[in-house]
Amino acid sequence: MGAFLDIYGPVDLRAFFMSKKNTYFNSFDHQMMGRCLLIAKKASGFTAPNPLVGAVIVKNGKVISEGFHEYFGGPHAEINAIANTKEELKGAHIYVNLEPCAHYGKTPPCSLALINSGFSRVYIANLDPNPLVAGKGVEMLEKAGIEVMLGLLQEDAQRLNEKFFHFITHKTPFVALKSATSLDGKIATSSGESKWITNKESREFAHGLRQDYSAILVGINTVLMDDPSLSVRLNKKSKNPIRIILDTHLRTPINAQVLQANAQVIIVHSKVNFDAEKADFSNKKHVELFYCPLKHKQLDLVFLMKKLGEKGIDSILVEGGAEVNFSMLKNNLAQKLYSFLAPIIIGGSKSKAAFGSVLGFEKLSQAKQLKNISYKELGNNLLIEGYL
Repeated sequence: MGAFLDIYGPVDLRAFFMSKKNTYFNSFDHQMMGRCLLIAKKASGFTAPNPLVGAVIVKNGKVISEGFHEYFGGPHAEINAIANTKEELKGAHIYVNLEPCAHYGKTPPCSLALINSGFSRVYIANLDPNPLVAGKGVEMLEKAGIEVMLGLLQEDAQRLNEKFFHFITHKTPFVALKSATSLDGKIATSSGESKWITNKESREFAHGLRQDYSAILVGINTVLMDDPSLSVRLNKKSKNPIRIILDTHLRTPINAQVLQANAQVIIVHSKVNFDAEKADFSNKKHVELFYCPLKHKQLDLVFLMKKLGEKGIDSILVEGGAEVNFSMLKNNLAQKLYSFLAPIIIGGSKSKAAFGSVLGFEKLSQAKQLKNISYKELGNNLLIEGYL
C-alpha cells in the first residue's frame, strides 16, 4: 500500500506530506481514526465525486461528537461533527481522515471552522490532492496555532478514497473490473448460460459494489444476451449508477431493460450519421448517445475514459463481457479487480472465459499481475480483490 503515496502527484506535495508526517500515534489515536473511516463509509456511493470523510471530536480523552460527509453538496464531516455537540470545543481535538478544506466551494472552509471553534489539535490521515486544498488546510491550521498530526492510518484512508484520489490526480475514472467465474475461469457455458455461476452472497456483495461506483459499464453483447437492468437492489435507499453501454453500431434495443429505469444511460457508439437511430431514443430523455472514434476497429477506450472524466464520472465498475474486460486490461485502463470464484468446473474450449481475446497476451511477461491482494469468503464462493 505504500505505493499509494503516488496519489499526491506533484513531488512538492509528496515532500510536504513527508515533512509534516508524524511517526508516533498511540492506540487511542488509532482507535479514533479507525472510527473516522468507519463512519465515513456510511455515505459510500452518495458523495461522488467528492471523498468519503468522517470526523470524531475528543475532549479530555472522551468522544463528545462525530459526523460524516453524508451526500454530495452537503456539509462536510467536520461541520456536521461540530453541529452535533453542544459542549465547549475550546481545547478539543478532532480526528479527520482527509485534510480540512481551505477554500470556499459549496460550503465555507472547514479549516476556518476548526480555528473559530478553538480546537487545539487536529489529527489528519491524508492530505487532499485537490489543488484547491493540497496542504493549504494544514498551513492555515498551523498559522492559527493549532497542532497538526499528519499520517495517522494513512494507508487505510487512501484505500477508502482510492476513487477520489485517482480521479483528482489523473482526471480519468477509477476503473474496476468485476468477474464471476467457475474455478476454470469461465463466465458462461458454450450455450451462453451464465445465471447463476456464483451464489446469493456474491451477488448481494456485487450489488453493494454497484452502489459504490458512479457508473457501471458493459458491452453490447451483454445487453443483447442477458438483457440486464444493471440496477442496485439492496434497499429503498439504494442509488443506481450511470449505465454505460459500449455499442459500436448502435444495436441496443429500445425495449432493453437497461433503458427502462430513469437512471442515466450513456450509449457509446462510433456512427457519425445516426439520425434514424437517434429518433428511436427521442422519448428516452435519460439516454445519451455518445460518439467515440475507433482505433484498430474498436472503440478508442483511452479517448472514452478521458471524455468520461471530463463529464465528472469519477469511477466505473466494468461488468464485462469478456472482450471488454480484456480491452481494459490491454489498454492499462483498469486499476482494480474483483474476481468472484465459484467451486464449479464448466470446462470446454467453446465456453466463455472472463477475459476474452483470440490470442490474449502472447508472452507471460505481458500478463497482468495483481498486487495488494485480499481474500474474502462469501458462503462457498471466494472473492479475490487486488490492484493492477
